[in-house]
Amino acid sequence: MATGVTVVLLFSPDCPNWFVADERLREALALAGRDDVRVEHRQVTTAEQAEAAGFRGSPTVLSDGRDPFAAPGAPTGLSCRVFRTEAGLGGAPTVEQLLAVLS
Repeated sequence: MATGVTVVLLFSPDCPNWFVADERLREALALAGRDDVRVEHRQVTTAEQAEAAGFRGSPTVLSDGRDPFAAPGAPTGLSCRVFRTEAGLGGAPTVEQLLAVLS
C-alpha cells in the first residue's frame, strides 16, 4: 500500500459488525505502524449507493479503492456480511487478515 492512502470502511447502520471491523482495522494499522493511512467511514443506506460503491455487505473495507475480501462476482447489497476466518465465519475480517492487505 502506498504512503498517504485512505482506507474506506463502508457500513450499513443496521448491521453492528462494522464496529468490530473498525476496531480491528485500527488495531491492524497500529500493529503495522501505518500512521500514514487515513480511515474514512461511509454509511450505505440504499441499493443504489451499494451498487455505486461496490458494497458487498456491511462491513466492506476498501483498500486502494478495491475490496480485498470480495469473492469474484459477489453481489452488492445492504445485508450484513460474513468473512471466512481461521476460526470459521465471522462478521468482520480478523486483525491478521487486515494486516495482510495493509502491508
